[in-house]
Amino acid sequence: MSSFKGRPVKIAGTGKYIPDTVMTNADFEKILDTNDKWIFERTGIRKRHFASPDEKCSDLAYNAAVAALEDAGMKAEDIDMVLVGTNSPDMIFPSVSCIVQGRIGAAKAGAMDILAGCTGSLSAMSVAVSGIASGVWNNVLVIGAESFRNIMDWTDRSTCILFGDGAGACVLTVSDGDARFIGAKLLADGTKHDLITLEKGENETSESLKMKGNEVFKFVNTEMPKFIKSFCKELKMEPDKVDFWIFHQANARIIAGVFKRLNISVDKTYMNLEMYGNTSAASLMITLHEALDSGCIKKGDKVGFVAFGAGMTFGALIYEV
Repeated sequence: MSSFKGRPVKIAGTGKYIPDTVMTNADFEKILDTNDKWIFERTGIRKRHFASPDEKCSDLAYNAAVAALEDAGMKAEDIDMVLVGTNSPDMIFPSVSCIVQGRIGAAKAGAMDILAGCTGSLSAMSVAVSGIASGVWNNVLVIGAESFRNIMDWTDRSTCILFGDGAGACVLTVSDGDARFIGAKLLADGTKHDLITLEKGENETSESLKMKGNEVFKFVNTEMPKFIKSFCKELKMEPDKVDFWIFHQANARIIAGVFKRLNISVDKTYMNLEMYGNTSAASLMITLHEALDSGCIKKGDKVGFVAFGAGMTFGALIYEV
């Protein structure tokens, strides 16, 4: 079953951090054979932000974490576990989560990174809810953070126009009211592991992101509607009865296509692709923060979280506000 058992878990606070450096579609016109119209019509993206040369993934994650703790009214010493979804850590080890745990002073907390493509922060939320519900933890800081600027192939217009840097975070805790996570499901199709990859260049000294865009588009539009329907059925609800959706910000056409197949209006979701591009594992956390901050989500709403990414991984969560 997909439903959570044990103690109810709620979102206590959220935060985000977007780096200052902006790269617009017009900027790409100067270095690639492309233009604003072509990019926007195919992706829904106008601009994206990138970390400065002296900013690492852990810096972005740290700033989002501080904002989420402040929003939750908690101190770092209240946190039992720090979970970070990322595909672009500062280094293979130590983990981004350990660096953030040390910087914020969460001396009582464990730390773990989760690498699951763009599904990383949703996977981290699922682990956090499970841990709190079971009584292992009381308060968990979940972060999604990416710094892609150094792993982009800036000559490949099929990928470099899509991605951006940023971080989002949320604090999860035991619920003392009606708010609670209802259920979650995480799946993968490893036969499609070659659709999105990080590959070494010819000189073997650098790596860059590669993606079979058309195949990813087909996979998501074919598999995600079926997956979402099946997940909702397990929780004895219909997709169109979910009040609001927090959807991974990969491509506006993908989101519209999935919603059309589910017979759901895109008015029931929040999109920030135009401003940030695809921020991978940070996407869901940034979108959650902005959707809550904008007032799109109301008390009593059932909110669906959906993400998919390299692997191919995909997952969903349902939360009642």
